[in-house]
Parts: sequence; C-alpha cells; structure tokens
Amino acid sequence: MRLDRFLSVCAVATRSESKRAVRGGEVFVNGSAAKNADMQISPETDEVFFKGKRVEYRKYTYILLNKPEGYVSATDDPKEKTVLDLLPEEFRKKGLFPCGRLDKNTLGLMLLTDNGELSHRLLAPKSHVRKKYRFRSKFPVSREDAERFERGVTLEDGYVTKPAEIELLGDGDEGIITLYEGKYHQIKRMLDALGNKITYLERISFAGLELDENTLPRGEWRYLSESEQEELEKIAGISEIPNANI
Repeated sequence: MRLDRFLSVCAVATRSESKRAVRGGEVFVNGSAAKNADMQISPETDEVFFKGKRVEYRKYTYILLNKPEGYVSATDDPKEKTVLDLLPEEFRKKGLFPCGRLDKNTLGLMLLTDNGELSHRLLAPKSHVRKKYRFRSKFPVSREDAERFERGVTLEDGYVTKPAEIELLGDGDEGIITLYEGKYHQIKRMLDALGNKITYLERISFAGLELDENTLPRGEWRYLSESEQEELEKIAGISEIPNANI
C-alpha cells in the first residue's frame, strides 16, 4: 500500500497533507524518514510514525457518536446536515456509514463503521439486537398501555410489533423503552397506536454499546474500545473483527 494512502485510510491525513508532512520530514517508516509519499509499505508489518505519533493500521473503523438534534442518519444529503458532518474531514474518504438510523430529531448513540458485513448482521431482522431508548411522552403511559406495549402493539398498517420492554419513571410520562427489532419510526408509531405521542427520544444503548454522556458529550465521537469491538463481534456472530483505531 502507498504511504499516503495508508495515512488516508487510517484517517491521519489527506493525500496532500501526507505529501507535505513527508517533505517536512515528519513521517517515519521503520525508524527512517520517508523520502516519498508514494513509497510502498506493508500496513501489517511496517512501523509508521506521523508527526511523532505511531499510526496503527486496522482494516475497519468503528466510531461511537452521540448524535445531536437536527442531523440526518445518512452519508450525504443535499439539504440536511448528516452525522458524517460531525466527524473530521479525513473520515469522508473512509466510506463510513451509520449502522442503523435515528430520526433527524432523535438523539443519542450511533455506530458509524465501514464494515458492511458487521452492519448487515446487526441490522438483520433475525438478529433481534437490543436497543434502549430514553423517552418522554405527551401523556402518562398507563399500566394497561404498558402491558399492551410489552405484549406487542398493532401499528396503523396492521403490523404487530414484537414484545418490547418499558420502564416507567416519574409520573409515567417518561422512562426507558427496550426494543428487539427496528421498524421505521417504531417507538413513535407504537405510542401513536396507544393514543399517545413521543415528545423526546434518545437512544442510550445499541448492540451492547452504552452511551455515557459524562464522557461523550452531545455531538462528540470516539473510537470503540477493544472490549466493545469484541462484544460487537459476539453479537454479530463474526469470528474476527480487525480493529480500526489510530
């Protein structure tokens, strides 16, 4: 792999930035200053330092994002801001995409990756991946409606949802909802079917990943840890997921 492509794939620098860094003597390969940005390297065996920091190559990228309001879950949109706009520019060329979707005004945890197989497995209907949401509703949810929710709700199109979990808090107009499927606007449609309305929705957990707003403020992102990647591997049923952190 070319050195400048390697640095681009690792989201360290663009091709042009890599060339400038090489000319400035800021890129080292196996202890020696790189002479050309197009030199061939082995990502798995060669040791590369960029501006004093070692660059670790991994095949895939996994990013946890705390999505704010007003961003759409897409890779590109001619009119709206997308979740990729919250990442540094160099990630644009990595082919990242959201693993699952949140509505424009739904907040919280999103997984961004370039691993299509893992995403497909996590989102497959038969996977029943657990997703947890913090919600507020226009009216208190009665115990009777909560029991209907937990048995499965018939939506306006006749679809009967799988049983879900709902934990009511406060006066019953807020709480935690846990789903094991992911139909379009599912929680909003379930509450609509009960004669209620969602006024606030935030995803706080997905496929074993947990959102901690104390360490990841709204609009910020981070790489997954090794243990988080291992958990995704188990849930997706993939034997090995190469890391993608820098």
